[in-house]
Amino acid sequence: MTIRSLSVENLRSHRKFSRTLSRTVTVITGPNGSGKTTLIEAIMVALGGHSFKGTDNELLRRDAHWWRIDVKIDDQLRTAKYQPDAPKKKQFVVDDKTTLRLPANYRYPTVLFEPEDLRLLHGSPARRRQFIDRFAAQLVPDYGRVIRRYERALLQRNKLLKRQASGEELFAWNISLAKYGAQIIDMRVRLIERLNAGLQPTYDTIAQTKDIVSLHYSHTVIDHTEQKLLTELESRIDRDQMLGFTSIGPHRHDVLFRFNDTPAIGSASRGEVRTIILALKFLEVDIVKEVTDMQPIVLLDDVLSELDDKRQSHLATKFHDHQIIMTSTNPPAILGDAKVIRLR
Repeated sequence: MTIRSLSVENLRSHRKFSRTLSRTVTVITGPNGSGKTTLIEAIMVALGGHSFKGTDNELLRRDAHWWRIDVKIDDQLRTAKYQPDAPKKKQFVVDDKTTLRLPANYRYPTVLFEPEDLRLLHGSPARRRQFIDRFAAQLVPDYGRVIRRYERALLQRNKLLKRQASGEELFAWNISLAKYGAQIIDMRVRLIERLNAGLQPTYDTIAQTKDIVSLHYSHTVIDHTEQKLLTELESRIDRDQMLGFTSIGPHRHDVLFRFNDTPAIGSASRGEVRTIILALKFLEVDIVKEVTDMQPIVLLDDVLSELDDKRQSHLATKFHDHQIIMTSTNPPAILGDAKVIRLR
């Protein structure tokens, strides 16, 4: 599967943009603020159903009343369009079928590598949870629905806590949080175990050292996770009412990295951290391909400038048989005869 062309209208800074893309490597270049990342967002909306940076309304060009994305994939044209004042604000059109959400069978896997990924270890727990959840949603299409239902239940419970609602009023939301929270924990743990199994050999290939790397979930998993979560939510009602928010659950968990048996955040150098992240992205490509039986499209958003020549070379070698669409202020020589699209 190959993206042949991309067209957008009224998307952030773009009034209108349309270009054909290379089957191998396309580099979108231009000064800061020229809308390079917006085009990566457009591809993710068309292939996965949503942006990685903002809401549908935030994608809308200032003073515009609608936006539209058209992506031609082989011989198939798919369209995503959004009009905030329409009865059906967002629609997808694929094979002449119109839907309000992009169906799972029409989603195509992408692996996004952006500068924020390189700050994953030093960022907030929320950033690490988002990394795992975004990855998991590509492997299990229903996982995104589970996350949304958990977040909706969490929002409602927190609202009730703030107004000192009774335990009876909270009970239904406690049940929902326990049900969906247990599913989230199970998926995260299984994915982290799978990543951990391949992290060390992949890191060794890039770094050529004897350092030991691993990642772990902060929550200890035991049998009957759903019941345990429900019991904890019930037992902490008084405390949570004082705090005004829900103090336990997967929205409070973390992904922990270790380097030579100590926390990586304090012991790994900047270069070692970058190698850990690069190894994770390599694993992401391999796992997505294995689980979905599809060759993911690789999206690199201004990330090569953050990597030294050695790591750039590893990245180019690893992804050489994938379609790569990337942004860069200055086109990197390492990608050879890539097609270059220059934005003003």
